Amino acid sequence: MAVRPIIYDPDPILYKKCHPVTKFDKKLGNILTDMTQTMIHANGVGLAGPQIGYMRRVCVVLDTLDNDKIIEMVNPEVVATEGEQTGSEGCLSFPNKFGMVTRPRIVTVRAQDRNGEWFTVQSHDLTARAFLHEIDHLDGHVFTEKVTEYINMDEEEDEVE
Repeated sequence: MAVRPIIYDPDPILYKKCHPVTKFDKKLGNILTDMTQTMIHANGVGLAGPQIGYMRRVCVVLDTLDNDKIIEMVNPEVVATEGEQTGSEGCLSFPNKFGMVTRPRIVTVRAQDRNGEWFTVQSHDLTARAFLHEIDHLDGHVFTEKVTEYINMDEEEDEVE
């Protein structure tokens, strides 16, 4: 398996809607494994197919409540949301760009695993934010569309010192 190159804005691939996965095979398993390795290598908490040039509805998310667990989602769909949270968000495809984004606090997602079996997962806070961020990618949307205020991380670091 391999760490794949990440596609950066303004590449138009980031703004295209992905196709559903219909074939659950070794190739899909390899892509999901590569995506996990790529995300970890880049110190991310999530990665979606288009960010590595794979235009299918797949994403991986680090479960921030259990840092050893990676949630692989194929053909994910949001089935319920609850509450609201506003927080800093960034993206591996937008290096050094951060902004405040409001999203639901609790999210329930229905998805398939690498073998095509359906499952439902619910999470909250940062993991819920990551679920929604990555599913947005699959629909051709990026976090900068939702930013209400950009954050200059250099200034944030200066203030801490």
